Amino acid sequence: MKRIVLQSLGLGLVVVLLLAACAPAATPAAEPTKAPEEAQPAPTQPPAETVTLVVWDQYARDVESEVMSQINKEFEEAHPGVKIERVVKSFDDLKTTIKLALGQPDGPDVAQVNQGQDMVAIVAGDLLLPLDDYAAKYKWREIFPESLNSRNSATATGFGQGNLYGMSVTAEFVGVYYNKGMFEKYGWKLPATFDEFTKLLADIKAAGETPITFGDLDGWPGIHMFSSVQHVLVDVDYINNFTYGLNNVSFDIPENREAAKIVQGWAKDGYFTDGFMGIGYDDSLKIYKSGQGALMITGTWAAGEFVTDTDQKFGNFLMPQKTPDTPQLAIGGVGLPFCIRKGSKNADLAAEYVNFLVSPRAAQLWAEKGMLPAAPLPADYKVEEGTLLADQVAAWNTLLKSNGVGHYIDWATLTMYDTLNAELQKLFAGETTPEQFTAAVQADYAKR
Repeated sequence: MKRIVLQSLGLGLVVVLLLAACAPAATPAAEPTKAPEEAQPAPTQPPAETVTLVVWDQYARDVESEVMSQINKEFEEAHPGVKIERVVKSFDDLKTTIKLALGQPDGPDVAQVNQGQDMVAIVAGDLLLPLDDYAAKYKWREIFPESLNSRNSATATGFGQGNLYGMSVTAEFVGVYYNKGMFEKYGWKLPATFDEFTKLLADIKAAGETPITFGDLDGWPGIHMFSSVQHVLVDVDYINNFTYGLNNVSFDIPENREAAKIVQGWAKDGYFTDGFMGIGYDDSLKIYKSGQGALMITGTWAAGEFVTDTDQKFGNFLMPQKTPDTPQLAIGGVGLPFCIRKGSKNADLAAEYVNFLVSPRAAQLWAEKGMLPAAPLPADYKVEEGTLLADQVAAWNTLLKSNGVGHYIDWATLTMYDTLNAELQKLFAGETTPEQFTAAVQADYAKR
């Protein structure tokens, strides 16, 4: 197995510098890193005829879609004669169609691509344009350190190394949303340890409320549910080794069996939404924002949904660790990167577009909708204290300080996503044991 040398996330991640500068005053903040001037959209001379840039993204939900539409509008305004033809895909649809589309001469100029083995397969097909020259031109490596860029880098045989193929616009972690009004009504306190968290679930159930709003019809939310517990029981070295295929680690270990036992127990004890196996993810968001459920375990990408069209108030915290002193670890990273199709006739324009996607202005548009941006925010932008975004900025900084940004474990093999979806649904339904679950996942992992 080829060894991949990776840099630690640690405090080197530039996002913490920008977001910490926007955190509430009580949060220590590092000096913000200023984005280079090239990150701003610069008007160009009108071309002789309209140039169409085809862009595929998976920001299908209302709030995030509004942000992308505004970003595209402002880019078009700064580039007379340029038209963005936006194609919106669900994550699953994007995942299954993007490789074929990138191989077509009329395929998208810019598209989001899933990291991990999906990107490796596309790179192996010679379908993506390496962005290293553009990174030098636009000084992207001054905005994002290699610890972040490595997640969007790949070779034909592995990821986490090689050429840079994409730039991400949002930072992500999977945490625990909580209904502030419900917590105030019942006098519940935020848990400091995982044991306190499990006791809280029992208390919520005893009060007649749904402890965790959850819908697993789509399959992938179950990966995040399991991984949230898994990231409490393992350490960052294991997560890195497993995801990047290093040091001969196995999935069939006691910690993963324990995590499987815990989430299966939650399903059995009625801690999830009634009928959760038949509820889609987007419907689960609607259920939660309507006030049904005390908690929801999902990613920062959902934050925009929870600050619009609801009379509920929500906060966010990281899944508590074994003890208050245990270094924090959570599923996370950056959103799907925007990549450029190799063979695009508009590669330079596409790179200008990607550059605007990681500009301070674009980051501000995400933040204004309550979303956590990966790109630098304007130095004078302030996050309002007590908001959901403020909670997530503080949590993100905590993860960075503890080198605790984990991984989406389905990146580990090309088939791991489907394997985890299928095996976790059987686990939640009580059709398989924790031991059978980890053995089945390990069988997939062993084929890499």
